[in-house]
Parts: sequence; C-alpha cells; structure tokens
Amino acid sequence: MSHWGEAPDEAHLPPETVLAQMEMAVIVCDRFSNIIYGNSFARQLFGFGGDAIIGHSILSLGIAEEDHEQATELAKHVLKGGVWEGTFCNLRADGTTVYTRAHAVPLRHPSGAVDGVVIFAREALRSNQREQDRYGLMERIGERLAGSLELESTLRRVADTLVPQFADHCFIDLYSGDRLYRRVSRHAGGWEPPPGTWAEVGEPVSYPPGHFSAKAMDRRDAVLVEDMIQHRFTAPSESSQRLGHEMGITSVISAPLLVRGEMLGVMSLALSNLSKRPDPHYDGFDRDLLGAIASRVALAVDNALLFEEERETALAFQKHLLPGDRPPPLDGLQIAWRYEPARPLESHGHGIQTQVGGDWYDVIPLSAGRVGLVIGDVEGRGARAAAVMGQLRAALRAFAQDDKPPADILRKLDEWVRTMTRPERMRSGWNSDDLVRPPLVSCTYFVYDAWSRVLEFANAGHDPPLLIVDGEVGELDFESEGGMLGLRAPGMGGELLFNEESAELKPGSTLVLYTDGLIDRRSKDDGDYHTREEAREMVRAAVAGVARGGVEAIANAAYDAVPGDIDDDVAIVVIRTAAEELAVEERTFTAEPIMVSEARRMASDAFATWGMLDEQAELACLLVSEVVTNVVLHATATPSPRREMVVPVPAGPPGRGGEPLGAPPAVQFNTDFGALDADPFEGGAFDEDDWNLGADLGRREPPTKEFRLRLRRGADAIWVEVFDSDMRLPRIRSAGETDEGGRGLYLVDQLATRWGARPTSDGKAVWFELPLNPG
Repeated sequence: MSHWGEAPDEAHLPPETVLAQMEMAVIVCDRFSNIIYGNSFARQLFGFGGDAIIGHSILSLGIAEEDHEQATELAKHVLKGGVWEGTFCNLRADGTTVYTRAHAVPLRHPSGAVDGVVIFAREALRSNQREQDRYGLMERIGERLAGSLELESTLRRVADTLVPQFADHCFIDLYSGDRLYRRVSRHAGGWEPPPGTWAEVGEPVSYPPGHFSAKAMDRRDAVLVEDMIQHRFTAPSESSQRLGHEMGITSVISAPLLVRGEMLGVMSLALSNLSKRPDPHYDGFDRDLLGAIASRVALAVDNALLFEEERETALAFQKHLLPGDRPPPLDGLQIAWRYEPARPLESHGHGIQTQVGGDWYDVIPLSAGRVGLVIGDVEGRGARAAAVMGQLRAALRAFAQDDKPPADILRKLDEWVRTMTRPERMRSGWNSDDLVRPPLVSCTYFVYDAWSRVLEFANAGHDPPLLIVDGEVGELDFESEGGMLGLRAPGMGGELLFNEESAELKPGSTLVLYTDGLIDRRSKDDGDYHTREEAREMVRAAVAGVARGGVEAIANAAYDAVPGDIDDDVAIVVIRTAAEELAVEERTFTAEPIMVSEARRMASDAFATWGMLDEQAELACLLVSEVVTNVVLHATATPSPRREMVVPVPAGPPGRGGEPLGAPPAVQFNTDFGALDADPFEGGAFDEDDWNLGADLGRREPPTKEFRLRLRRGADAIWVEVFDSDMRLPRIRSAGETDEGGRGLYLVDQLATRWGARPTSDGKAVWFELPLNPG
C-alpha cells in the first residue's frame, strides 16, 4: 500500500515527459535572467524553434519594449524569494502578437538558496477558465489607459490592446457637438479599408436606425451580433455594406461609451476572415467583457477630454499673456522667439497637469528707438505660475516706460514681487506650513540702443545668454548673478543688489536667451538625466553649427539641441544686431534764443537728406522748435542758488544779551530778489554801503547753459531728442485763452506719434517720434 505523497511504481514518469506534455509554457532562467530551459509548449506559444533562445536573455521571448521594465522587475522580485504574476505582450517571429499571462516562482537549491526563476505562462485568452484568463485583458486595458492623459494616445493604446488579440477590427466614434466622428479605425495585420468604404479617421459617421451601433447608443447597453450571416443590418452606405460582405464579417459587438450619464460615443469590435480563429464568433461573455472595457475606456476618454480642455484653456490663457507669434519690426535688430509648453508629465508621476508654466519673454519699445528685452521664469508651473507671469509682464512694461537703468527697474520689480502675494493662511487648513509666500522669479532685463550698439543689462538669478560673434559661440559675461526676485519675504531686512552692466555689441552679433527648461532634467535613453552643463554644451554645439544662419534657424537649433522629453516649459529669444550703421545727426548748442533757429536749420537739413516729404519735414521742424524753445526758456529762467545776507541796523540802547533795545531785528533777504523777509527801509536809517551786491558776496557767474539735439532715422520713423542739464521733467500745462505761451508740449502731444521725457545721468532728455513719410 502506498502512502500519501508516494506514487505507485508504475506512475513514475521522467520529468522531461511531464514537461513536454504540459499545455503550459515552462521557462527556466538562471540568476542572470538567461534562459536555460523551455518546454515544447513554450516554443509553440512564443513562436521560436528548437533551442534558439537557450542561453539568451528572457527578453528574447519577444517581450514588447514597453514591458522590458516589467520583465526586469519580475527577475528582481523572484530572485529575492517572492512570487510574481502579470501579463506580457509578446511579438512572435512571424510578426503576430500574443498576450501571455505569466506566473513566476523562485528556483531553489537544496540548500534553500535561490538559483534562478521558473516562469509558467499561457495565452491570456485561451483557457477553459475564461473568467480568469480574460481578467488579464482587463488588466492590460487598465494599465494602458492609466499610461496616458492625451485623447489620441489613449484611444490608440486601447485599439492596440484589442487588435488582434480580441478583434480583427476596432472602431471608436466620439461625439463632437451633435455629430459622431470616427476617431479610431484599427485592423489586424495592418490591413486598411479602401477609400470611400468604411469611414476614415476624422470623418463624420452616421448610423441608420436599426444599425447595431445605433441600437447600442439607444439602449445605452452593449449589443451582440453572434452571427452576421443570420442577421441583416442596414449599413451607413452600400459600399460599406459591400466591403463587410467581402471581408466576411462573422460577429460584432457594439458598446456605448457612457460616463456620468453622458453619451460620449460608441465602440465596436468585429471578427472577420483577416485572422484564423478556432471560433470566429463572440458570445454573451464577450459582450459583458466589452461592456466592462467600454466603461473603463469611457472614463479614460472623459478624463482625456477634460484634460485637453483644461490644457487648451491654460495654453490660450498663457498665449494671450505672452507676445504674439511674430516679433514686432525693430530698427537695428532681427528677432525670433519660441515658446513650447512641456508635455503632460503623467509618466513622471506628477498627475494631471496642464504643464503651462511661468516662462516669459518680452520686447518693449522704449524712447528714441531703444528697445527693452526681458527673459524670465516664475518658479513652479500651472495656472498660478502663468498668472504671476502675466502680472510680471504687465508690471515690467509699466516700469520700463520710466526709461530708468535696468538695475533700477529690477529693484522696483523685486519690491513689487515681494508684495504681490502677501503671506496668509490657506483656507484648507491651519498648518503653519500652508503659508503662501511670494513667488521666486529669475529674469534678465536688457536695454539695447541700436544706434550706439550699447547693451545695458541687469540680472536677477537667470542663466547668461549665449553670445555669437563672428561665428564663435560664447556667453555674455555677467559680473554678478544677482538674487532672484521675491527672494526676500516681506519684512525681511537686507537688500539684494542688482548690478548695472553694459557691453558694446559688434555688428552682426547674436544673443540667444533661454529659460532653464531647455537644459534642466532632459532625459537620456537609459532613464537617467543630462546634467545642466552637458545640456548647455549640446545647445552651444547646436547653435555653433548654424551660427551664420538666420535667427529662425538658430532658434530651431537651440530648441532641438537636447534630445529627450522636456520636463518644463521652454522660452527662447534670439536677437541679432544689424550689420549696417543707422543714420544719426547730433550737435550741441548754447541755450540762447538765437540757437532755436540754428537747431531748426540742422533738423531741416537732416530731414531733407533722409528723403522726408516736405509736409512731414515741416511738421517735424515745428515740433523741434517747440521742444528746443521750451529747453532754452527753462535754461535761462533757472533760478540761481538762494544766498542770504544780513543787513545791519543802527545800534540802540543796550539791552539784555547785547541786543539793541527797541530796534527792529536784523533783516534777511535773498540776492535773487525773489522775496524779502522784512522791509529793510523800515524803522530807521539804511546805509547804502552795507548793500554791497557786487563782489563782497563772492558770487560767480553761472556757466553757459547748453543743450544737445540728436536726430535718429529708422526704417519707418524718426526720433528727435533734446538733452539738457535741467533735472526738472516737463509737463503739459493748460494754457488760458489769453496766454501767449504754454502750448508747446500740447502741440507735441497732439502731433507726435509718441513723446516723453526721461532722466539722464546729468539732466534729462525730451524726445518725440514721428512716422517717416506716412501713407
């Protein structure tokens, strides 16, 4: 009598016989994931002959590239003594695809040590226990739907999973408004329907009443057609119906895509003579399975649609906050720019994100043809970063109109950033960590004068731009990196210094400004990341290759320089200075009334040389006269420094403190005769010798006042600037009807395109702009 666990003598079979007859693949691997054994069923399932894969990696079983990481995880887990189960997509040698359900266990030495891995596998949809096997397909669908937030990618992954494993044809139609449109049309073996038969992707679809897809949407439930030969359905067109007969459609399932009670569309699967199957018909279990799959697909489609809507809204929001697609025409500059938001980062574990960020750039026209340029980045991403960026751009544009040096502008912008978001507790809780702090912003602000070729700039923690001179690529030297805007919280002491720097750009020089998204966390093929310096060198090399090309080519080369996904949004601005000199006339005059006509004559000659129309030139000369006259009048009327003198009075009887009794106090008055504090002739004698206004006070004659007139010619405009040493900025007065003056600046304001005044290091500049020969 045999005991439990002991086989009778006649039941002893060699292990090779048992393994060869098993209707399950058995694969044995060593500790290094190399295959050392595979039974006959494994050869049939995975599609290899003989011992072709013995000694090769487990990946030689045809495991799809997207599942390589899963195979690596299998080996690591089992070699640690664990058990692993999952589904793989395998590509056979004949080009067909099979999904396998695998169960892996450790192979142990008699000593108990793990020597290798044993994998048991079977086709995911070929088993008597269909419920368990088709769970593998549901699992696979779930994995693929969880891997994307984009609609097209989501639908493509669904179709790739179902065809050819579960269907020969897969159609997904979605509503756009009140019309259905074909979004997926996938077929086994790469077959494509002839044009004019079944609807192509992007075309509208209209199902007639009684059609199985129309029934599925009407009933809001999956519809099964087990045998198409026994049922006749009205097709959308005769050509569509004819093709169905030619393809030998045997069975169809249609399932509605429903989510939150809303009908998104319909999904249909069909079997035909495109593939050979043991049973080319669906049954009730298949219908229920597709109904469950359709529910998951509908939820994924809804999420993708919501994500796309949110992303498009955010992109439109940011697009309207940034400058337009094309840079404005500017004298002495060629400009190209790029802005690209990052792709959705669901694969990086960040969840659903619109991926717009706070990268920003701008080109700001300033006085007399000068240009303000800015590149910057707001910390973080999403709607808040984009909103902060929009406020920053508006604030900087307003501050820039003051025409102050770049360092002053950054100091003002830093103060504004520090107060734009005051610390306050979040509504969601009471944790002190929930305090809202001001944003951190890096940026560089440049001011470029195309006539003098001088570039002034100040930096606030931003990367230096590339500088191309004579085809050689380097960097624009920053003496100081500067602190980021908003680095100090409100109420913190200390001061961040923004240094004023300048450089003279050679003719044809090129600056490449960029945000850190171009070089930060750029992924390699092995899953690692390039360092910032590696990415910067790639950008520098790519730019060097097209350094003598146009600004658009340089912008494209910089954007494409570093391979791999972009983890953050990217802004690139390329600026090239003109090779030719721009027209300018300049002269200094004494601030005397007679010089008004001389200044007007100089302007008239310059305008004639520049080919200005007579009528426009006369208007420009009139405005030159008004501005120059205003400067001359204020220069000659500038008050002298106030000097005080004491006028002695006759001595009277001594009183307390040595002061004369009954005498009026000493009289103080100003030598400019602006006002007297008391009447010097009141209360007694006045000695004319005491009124010594000549040399006794040691007054010097004031230096001769001067002004400088500068005329600039651009492609479409002229600029007139008048410089003088008076610090007072002009303003428009409201002149009365009988006033003889007070209308000069009013005329300038009414007739010029733009005008203004800006402080200089030794006074001020009043300027105005006029179009050159307007049509």
